[in-house]
Amino acid sequence: MKATSIFGGVQVFNIVISIIRSKFVAILLGTTGMGIMGLLTSTTGMISSLTNLGLGTSAVKDIASAYSTGDEKRIGIVVSVFRLMVWITGLVGLIATAIFSPWLSQLTFGNKDYSLAFIWLSITLLLNQLSNGQLVVLQGLRKINYLAKANLAGSFIGLFITLPMYYFLGLDGIVPGIIGTALLSLLMSWYFSGKIMIERTVLSRSQTIFEGKNMLRMGFMISISGLLTLGVAYIIRIFISRTGGLEQVGLYNAGFAIINTYIGLIFNAMGTDFYPRLSEVAHDNKLCKQTINQQAEIALLIMAPILIIFLTYINFAVILLYSKQFIPVNNMLHWAALGMFFKASSWSIAFIFLAKGTSQLYFWNELIANIYSLVLNLIGYHLGGLNGLGLSFAITYLLYLIQIYLVSKLKFAFTFDRSFTIIFIIQFGLSAVAFLTIRYLYQPYTYIIGSLLIIISGWFSARELEKRLGILSILRNFTHT
Repeated sequence: MKATSIFGGVQVFNIVISIIRSKFVAILLGTTGMGIMGLLTSTTGMISSLTNLGLGTSAVKDIASAYSTGDEKRIGIVVSVFRLMVWITGLVGLIATAIFSPWLSQLTFGNKDYSLAFIWLSITLLLNQLSNGQLVVLQGLRKINYLAKANLAGSFIGLFITLPMYYFLGLDGIVPGIIGTALLSLLMSWYFSGKIMIERTVLSRSQTIFEGKNMLRMGFMISISGLLTLGVAYIIRIFISRTGGLEQVGLYNAGFAIINTYIGLIFNAMGTDFYPRLSEVAHDNKLCKQTINQQAEIALLIMAPILIIFLTYINFAVILLYSKQFIPVNNMLHWAALGMFFKASSWSIAFIFLAKGTSQLYFWNELIANIYSLVLNLIGYHLGGLNGLGLSFAITYLLYLIQIYLVSKLKFAFTFDRSFTIIFIIQFGLSAVAFLTIRYLYQPYTYIIGSLLIIISGWFSARELEKRLGILSILRNFTHT
């Protein structure tokens, strides 16, 4: 909870920055501009997922495991090997994007007009890989304060660099804005990672191969799985672009930016400390079960009131974050908000595959999930447009929760505790009532009933958090001192 509050505070600040940026992008570039930006970033993200070999995730486990031993020499070896591999994979990503830029433009936009844009954006694959490498070291060593400050500084300074580009250059400012953000993130991450004293190690060839092989074995499976996920998102965007146009892509991007960025901040904040913490107890199934259940309970208790607020005041949220042009995403977001309950529950379990290093099991689990995710999303958009995509999101994560729970139960003896089940039933039930109220009643009843549900959900979460953390006692002691 301490790590969540620290990094969560940074995430909230990042949300404010994102709101300001998104608002200006929506006004200055419109839905078409957001569509172009979404296609460019999703394409380079797909290439990055292929070339970074999953090091950003697999290395956290290795660094955390080395850190738990307290052996400075061991930490130095693991970090040195990781940093070398970050440079190699970053350069591979840069070269691949530049070489295949005409093909990427043709595939993404149906023409070669964006070839030069992809050549310039190839720089960001190296910059982002180097930046992520520094942040991974901070995360693996559980230096949450430095990790938080690096994210905070990068977002704050990046805002003042990119907005003038969009204002003066319009659509031509998209590429410079993306590059500028990546460069600033690298500078900030490099500065704060430099504050950590890590023993300098001269690596032998055998050490490099041995340590690198361990990272790559898990990282390769993560990379392929990540590529599949990005590939699914990419195909969906292309499908929407070809059947509904760039404006529909912009609406789709804006809608899921709200879900994944603004509401997903809880996952980002918690995962920062949860993954390395789970990796330290990965050898013990009983401790894994306890850690996952604790994390899942906290996630639901924090997230549920936010989702009900979001459901009740969706109209205001969309207009505040973007503009009235984006109101068509409302119905999609109603379904997606319900789906976030299933995502929160499955998210907590999914880390067990990474923490235990079961790379093949992780890959097959994600492959199956991506297959039905793609099918459901294509069917959903074909039959129901944006609204269908929201419904397919909820169904996908319900199926994923069932799948990952059964696999974890069979392989690692994992089960949800009774306390988690009670929390889920109560909070999901309140959200379902809010969903039905928004869909089938009229104002002002939607706001009256919705506000009452927010109060009930908030009170329940506060009570349960007090049981687990003793927040009131902590605050009383703090004020007395």
